Amino acid sequence: MDDILTIEQLLQAYQSGTVSVRTLLSEKWQQAKQDEHHSWISLISEQQLENYLSHLEQFSVEDLPLYGVPFAIKDNIDLAGLNTTAGCREYSYAPDESAFVVALLIEAGAVPLGKTNLDQFATGLVGTRSPWGETRNSFNPEYISGGSSAGSAVSVATNQVFFSLGTDTAGSGRVPAAFNNLFGLKPTKGLLSCSGVVPACKSLDCVTLFTRAASDLAILHKVVAVYDNQDCYARPYLPSSSQVPNAFSGLKVGVPSASQLEFFGNAEYQAGFESAVAKLAALGAELVEFDLEPFLQAAKLLYQGPWVAERYAAIQAFFDQDSSRCLPVIETIIGGAKSISAADTFNAMYQLQAYKVICDERLSCVDVVITPTAGSTYTIADVNADPITLNSNLGYYTNFMNLLDYAALAIPSSFCPSGLPFGFTLFAPAHSDSALIALADAWQQQSGLPLGATGKYLPQQYVMDVLVCGAHMQGLALNHQLLELGGVLKSHTRTSANYRFYALGGEGIARPGLVRDESSDSTIDVEVWQLPVANVGKLLAQIPHPLGLGKVELACGEWVSGFICEPSGLNSATEITQFGGWRQYMDA
Repeated sequence: MDDILTIEQLLQAYQSGTVSVRTLLSEKWQQAKQDEHHSWISLISEQQLENYLSHLEQFSVEDLPLYGVPFAIKDNIDLAGLNTTAGCREYSYAPDESAFVVALLIEAGAVPLGKTNLDQFATGLVGTRSPWGETRNSFNPEYISGGSSAGSAVSVATNQVFFSLGTDTAGSGRVPAAFNNLFGLKPTKGLLSCSGVVPACKSLDCVTLFTRAASDLAILHKVVAVYDNQDCYARPYLPSSSQVPNAFSGLKVGVPSASQLEFFGNAEYQAGFESAVAKLAALGAELVEFDLEPFLQAAKLLYQGPWVAERYAAIQAFFDQDSSRCLPVIETIIGGAKSISAADTFNAMYQLQAYKVICDERLSCVDVVITPTAGSTYTIADVNADPITLNSNLGYYTNFMNLLDYAALAIPSSFCPSGLPFGFTLFAPAHSDSALIALADAWQQQSGLPLGATGKYLPQQYVMDVLVCGAHMQGLALNHQLLELGGVLKSHTRTSANYRFYALGGEGIARPGLVRDESSDSTIDVEVWQLPVANVGKLLAQIPHPLGLGKVELACGEWVSGFICEPSGLNSATEITQFGGWRQYMDA
């Protein structure tokens, strides 16, 4: 069952009888109980799970579009039968009914496993501001998961559920997606009902979706994009009003000028963004330099203006009774809103409208705009040492989106030499949701990335093992070529004792040559990477003579495809077999 990773795959497995809904849901519930990332605040009971299973037994897979699909709910969204905490124990309450969106999903056959961890009162982009513990990144537990929808993202990335609900006011449905190699849809504001959601900024809040596959977003969007006449900010979906193409060929993509891009010293993220832009051009997109400055100025209004007062208004009675029940950083942020006057609010609204006119005009000149989802990432220790500044950095590309009423989709892009994922965001005018999802799906088909943190791929993206022994190894000069093509490190190992190793001559990046020699008794340090078969040819196209792809024997006796050197390339080479590997040679 570990190979079933998308909603479509799961429904097909149910339909064919290869997997039973009872078995899968029980397994996922147990997996969630064993989570070590601090993803969950509460889980449904065994009896509640049985109730959902009994309900499903009245239907078949064909009857319900989300039959037996397990999902997670951010714990500022109501689920009948579990308390809503918003990340604060003292605030906890028992809702009488599920949120509108949750009810739609359950009616469609989806099964909620529980409520996920979040930055308290959805105030933060880090995932560390919770009494239930800091939610750990699904790739490296020392790093932040992103917030505020922290547990929602990690539960999907680690394959505990197939999708999750988050919320987004300042980037909470996008930043965690980027940090966990997921798709994060911030839909058109008001398209997904916020009835039954604890507000952060009620005029800006959006319910969001996290998935491992872009195609799953299309399935879910049809279920949840339903007008709710009980939500005063709801609006019907008007896809016909969007002029955004759903394919990359000829797509006019706005790319912020270099002076407006900010990576906060993170060279890996800068390289990741540059690579993503280059890939878009290769897919046929037309790149247009874009002025992001008015968008960035509008973003400053969110936390430096009166919209912080909306966060105070959302929990005013609770906060005024005893603000110390909030975490200190939340108390500081929300408490600062008390000094904001009505005049301040109206002046900021006028300023935002002025920015809106300018930004809409800029956006009308392109189809979509690409930005990094976040300019950098941080360790949990870094964020704890400087919680306000680093959190603010994470909102550089996200804070303006809800204020200016745009649709946005965070998309996985590549992996950094550190092993952490990098993602970008495409945004477009309101009601562009379906087009953005189609573009994300087209990107995923081409990128060949693994799904979430599972290390597994879409069915059509078959992988093969590729051995590397030099500059393509993890963290070295050409490793980015593997990462950009969807490569995932499988193992550090050694060759069998039948090889010699050489430093090749020539200009440019230093490269080694691995040559089989039956008379040798030396083994060489190597790495084995998994690469989508469709991208192997692209890798080979970047490899100069005298290197090529051949078969290499490992110490365990297994033969894998890997980089080898033609004998003619050794004429000007220096033998370095005695070092035992490229890293050792470079260090020496």
